Amino acid sequence: MMGETQAMLLVIAVVLFAGALNLWLYIRLNRKYVKLIDHHRQFIHLIETPNDFMYYAEVYPVTKFKYLSPSAENFFGKGSNEDAYVNAEVVFRDVHPDDKELLLKKIAGDVDFNQPIIQRWKDKSGEYRWFEEYATPIYENERLVALQGMLRNIDERVIMQEKLEYQLHHDSLTDLYNRTYFKEIFEMLDEEQSMSAGLLLCDLDQLKYTNDTFGHTSGDELIKKAADQLKSCVDEPAIAARIGGDEFVVLLQNIDADHLEEQMKRVRACCKEAGIYLSIGAAYTPSSKGQMKDLFSTADKNMYKDKELNKQYS
Repeated sequence: MMGETQAMLLVIAVVLFAGALNLWLYIRLNRKYVKLIDHHRQFIHLIETPNDFMYYAEVYPVTKFKYLSPSAENFFGKGSNEDAYVNAEVVFRDVHPDDKELLLKKIAGDVDFNQPIIQRWKDKSGEYRWFEEYATPIYENERLVALQGMLRNIDERVIMQEKLEYQLHHDSLTDLYNRTYFKEIFEMLDEEQSMSAGLLLCDLDQLKYTNDTFGHTSGDELIKKAADQLKSCVDEPAIAARIGGDEFVVLLQNIDADHLEEQMKRVRACCKEAGIYLSIGAAYTPSSKGQMKDLFSTADKNMYKDKELNKQYS
């Protein structure tokens, strides 16, 4: 009897142990499953984030999309993925004309895949959007057969970069080019390129009187008014810049001496008509390389000569 009881207890213990073990294994496996599902959801969220989309495309023997993440349709419109699956040539239709050569090079494997690829693509509204692409080439027998990658919309970054570049090269008061930009072009003409060049160095005659009499706010308005006249009357692609408090410069390239003289007369006439008086010094060189410093010095001397003449007639 005692033996039967012990045997029964042993069976019960084995059953309970097996049940506990199964429960432990179930919980452990369930936790792993939940964790796996969570990772899967995070991955799906990654590829469907509004600013990103992923793709996989065969490029040999023919170009064919095998995968496009659904978030691509946020940019290119509902049904655009299906269109791309049917006909991968739509990429040549929608890429910006200036970026088509880069697209062809990418498909041929003639780009540095370690670097981001910047391209513009036409969205569902017909506007071109900026994308940064990280692509991974896939080779078989040393032949590029497929590409996979992620594209991220960078419109906001591009706009910010353009804004910063504009601020870097423009005077905040007048919106003319600033001294920094003028110096860059000046040095390029002096050191790297050689072409005919002309300078008009201008000094705003009434600024000190206006500041002393009416205040600096009125002085700023006078500066902006003079800048507006310069912008309106100089020929494109002449560079008009503010390089000091009351100093402006107009830089003309690939011109002759007669054109420079005509431009100076036009600047004088435009400004005089607007009630603005400038002292102007002009200088010209048929070859800019190694001559720009002397050119500026000559224009500066001529400007001060003009200022002295203006004082005599004022």
